[in-house]
Amino acid sequence: MVCTFVLFSLCWWRLTGVFGESVSVMEGDSVTLHTDVTKIQEDEDILWKFGNEKSLIAQIKREKQIFPDERFRDRLKLDRQTGSLIITNITTQQAGLYEVKISGAKRTTKTFSVSVYARLPTPKITRDSSSSQQNCSLVCSVLNVGHVTLSWYKGNSLLSSISVSDLSISLSLTLEVEYQDKNSYSCVINNPISNQTTHLNNTQICHIHSGTILVIVMIIY
Repeated sequence: MVCTFVLFSLCWWRLTGVFGESVSVMEGDSVTLHTDVTKIQEDEDILWKFGNEKSLIAQIKREKQIFPDERFRDRLKLDRQTGSLIITNITTQQAGLYEVKISGAKRTTKTFSVSVYARLPTPKITRDSSSSQQNCSLVCSVLNVGHVTLSWYKGNSLLSSISVSDLSISLSLTLEVEYQDKNSYSCVINNPISNQTTHLNNTQICHIHSGTILVIVMIIY
């Protein structure tokens, strides 16, 4: 029992150590990675590293700030009091693993897993040429997206959805409604931190067919 407990504890420590604190941010925004230090002591050095190769990107040494990595030019700031790292105007190129090491009388290490999501486009709803006399076929589409889900809703109820994890792909999702349908429909694209919605105006998109057929009868005497 003792061995089992020790093994479990070691595995849990390794998982939290590898993946660290998860941080999600929108592309173009700023994000702060907190050291959880209230105030840096005079004998403490702060080292920030990035990526699997753990390249040095920022350092506070004897109150002097150093930013050696050109990939982060003009994007990094350090909080002089806490040593927290501020990344400004972040892009998907800055997504990945970050590690901070604080050395001094007390040595501490903290890791972060940063996910950067592109800003979402507004879904576009169009009428498909395959529409019949009974139903209007609608297509909701988005271009150049990744790590998103595209969904059709009827009111608050999910009708259908499609997800993709690839980068820069086009997505489309079809919905068929009756021409006289007065229900509220919407198409939603979302990722873990944001969403965009387009509401269906059925009377405008499906106005060509009224759902009835006019029959003219000629009577000749």
